[in-house]
Amino acid sequence: MGDHVRATLRGVLHVRPARGAHRVALRAGISVLVPLLTVLALGHPGWSVYAVFGAFTSLYGRNHVHLSRAAMQASAGATLTGAIVLGVLVGSLESRAWTAVPVTAAVTALGAVLAAAQDWHPPGPLFLVFAFGAVASVPHRVSDVPVAAAVAGLSSLFALLVGNVGSLLRRQRSRPVRLAHVWTWAPVRYALAVLLAGGTATAVGIGHPYWAMVAAVAPLSVQGVTAQLVRAAHRILGTLLGLLTSALLLAPHLSAYATVLVVAALQIVTELLVGRNYGLALLFITPMALLMGQLAVARPTGQLLFDRGVETAIGAAIGGLIVLGEPWLRRRISPAGR
Repeated sequence: MGDHVRATLRGVLHVRPARGAHRVALRAGISVLVPLLTVLALGHPGWSVYAVFGAFTSLYGRNHVHLSRAAMQASAGATLTGAIVLGVLVGSLESRAWTAVPVTAAVTALGAVLAAAQDWHPPGPLFLVFAFGAVASVPHRVSDVPVAAAVAGLSSLFALLVGNVGSLLRRQRSRPVRLAHVWTWAPVRYALAVLLAGGTATAVGIGHPYWAMVAAVAPLSVQGVTAQLVRAAHRILGTLLGLLTSALLLAPHLSAYATVLVVAALQIVTELLVGRNYGLALLFITPMALLMGQLAVARPTGQLLFDRGVETAIGAAIGGLIVLGEPWLRRRISPAGR
């Protein structure tokens, strides 16, 4: 345990090189900016939640090129759009708060299977949890489904074009990502983390239980016990420090268009940092997430900051406990002598 603690402390402070991050950051910024400006120009800021999560398609395949990246982004974009539509359906229910917890667990498990099969990067179902949870937490009508599907789908398609325009211009080819079917316990771990974090946050009555679910999934999205503990520590410390930058950006009560510009800028900075140090990136991820939420449905700033801090601590702590408890559980259930 002592070795894990020392390695975790070193990992929290370690800053890695990230080649080509500026290209990924620029693509992500454009992919977020244009759809958000479009829904504002159409007079529908409430559609921004569909647009921004569809734009998250641009975050996939940063280490891939040409057809390989296009295939990965296409599958991720289609899955994100499906998660958004499902979120609208759950959001139309009176019991959406509690219904969202097991449905998020199912989305998480299925997303983990698909992410592993197609070797998604970023790995794991974190953005699916974020997209579904955020959409399902807001009241909807079933009649909102066509709009959500269209906005998210078009935003995803735009991100796909932005991410692969260079390959199209150069007419370059490469092999697409192949599906691989390998059984692991990862989907079960993800689903358990979501059930525990979401159930706890919902029972306590905090306003955004999906933040706890996202924070619980985050540590499980990397490989190795030490890396997972580092990710949990980063999630808590980075978010708590990110609440300070969030307070500064939320205080002026920016206009909708100014908010979109700031969100796009934060997305760019996030992608420049996330490969180097996840904790540093959370200084910008945190205000970006809060500003995106305010764009769709404005809430009191103080309560928003409190919810974000408490739910992140709950979720990341649960994720960390699962990481620490799994080796112990394996030893307990393994036959003697093995």
